[in-house]
Amino acid sequence: MLAKMTSKNQLTLPRSVTDQLGDVPEYFDVALRDGQIVLTPVRIQRGDAVRAKLAALGLSASDVADAVDWARSTQQVPVAAEAGPAYRNPVSRRKPRS
Repeated sequence: MLAKMTSKNQLTLPRSVTDQLGDVPEYFDVALRDGQIVLTPVRIQRGDAVRAKLAALGLSASDVADAVDWARSTQQVPVAAEAGPAYRNPVSRRKPRS
């Protein structure tokens, strides 16, 4: 199956492929492996999903505030750039909107 790259480096994924994913994600992690471009679906958790998870765990806003205070009071952890190749966050590599 072919997909043509536009002059703006954009590809349209064939529907026959995305239909097999079921709920098609909005974001994909893009990697180059052995000369092949590999797209991996990434599900970004939205604020509502995070709030629902906190509620399911029985955590309150004060629990979250206590956790943030605790995290800020402990030893500094390395930032992503210092964390090495094992650290992967596809959202942080996006260009800021202008």
